[in-house]
Amino acid sequence: MLYWFSEWLAKHIHMFHVFQYLTLRAILGALTSLIVALVVAPTMIAHLSRYKLGQVVRDDGPKSHLSKAGTPTMGGALILIAITFGTLMWADLSNRYIWLILIVTLAFGAIGWWDDYQKLVLKNSRGLKSRYKYLLQSMIGLSAAIYLYVIAKSPVETQLVFPFFKHVMWSLGIFYIVFTYFVIVGASNAVNLTDGLDGLAIMPVVLVGGALGIFAYAAGNLHYANYLSIPYIPGAGEIVVFCGALVGAGLGFLWFNTYPAQVFMGDVGALSLGAALGLIAVIVRQELVLFIMGGIFVLETVSVILQVASFKLTGKRIFRMAPIHHHFELKGWPEPRVIVRFWIITFILVLCGLATLKLR
Repeated sequence: MLYWFSEWLAKHIHMFHVFQYLTLRAILGALTSLIVALVVAPTMIAHLSRYKLGQVVRDDGPKSHLSKAGTPTMGGALILIAITFGTLMWADLSNRYIWLILIVTLAFGAIGWWDDYQKLVLKNSRGLKSRYKYLLQSMIGLSAAIYLYVIAKSPVETQLVFPFFKHVMWSLGIFYIVFTYFVIVGASNAVNLTDGLDGLAIMPVVLVGGALGIFAYAAGNLHYANYLSIPYIPGAGEIVVFCGALVGAGLGFLWFNTYPAQVFMGDVGALSLGAALGLIAVIVRQELVLFIMGGIFVLETVSVILQVASFKLTGKRIFRMAPIHHHFELKGWPEPRVIVRFWIITFILVLCGLATLKLR
């Protein structure tokens, strides 16, 4: 909205042309979302506490988590409010990618909200049944995949790009829809599995989201895309504004979510943020780089799959508890140590992902 207003002002006052720069609007989007999150959070936390929308803690997990019972959750709604506000203020709202990402993010957030609502308000310990949750995720993921396939204007927009190689790209054809669906839904659930400790999920989301913003900026610029040997996606550059808003909102939320957490994001935050990362990676054709940068999310997901498979096949568990962050807790690692070490690993993996821009 402010972007359009600045365009009108620029016709009369030259200095307002500065707001046409993506980098400035990404920074402003980040700052706007950060401020919104910091301002809204205290009131939202107070309301969540008043209505007793507190965390339910499993009694078979680490004993240190018992003290977390009752901590307000559903704080992911705060992140979504901040992201939406920052994006709408500073993004070019004529860009279809911006609207697609916003709609998918909020739709996945709605699924998570309904799951949290059933658990916390309706006192249904199981929440939204898994098959219904997966069905809703699938409908949204497939819709986004089909839309991207239909609007693709060049072959590169539906090719699988391999990092570290200049000209290795596989044409996916109609399989692009299936692949995109799995990336979006898979990323959504992977972040959800990671969200188990104070600040554990949100910082990797911020780091990966910021890095994807760099890829989006480069992919949307013909000169940079050609220079770096990455696919040129017209209009993708505007996504950097959304990524900036995501970073700002995430940091604002982390201010209250850091150990010991005053609020948890819940499924409303985890499912939506994961879907956003997956969709952005698909648009800028960096799904495999997302796999690298989001290694912690992959590790958490694989640990659950291995644990379930091992128990069903052999009756034995590989880890003391899954997802794997609980395994390290039960081994005696203090919670802050697990969190910070996972952050450090994510930082290293994000640098590896960014290195693929030049190592081709």
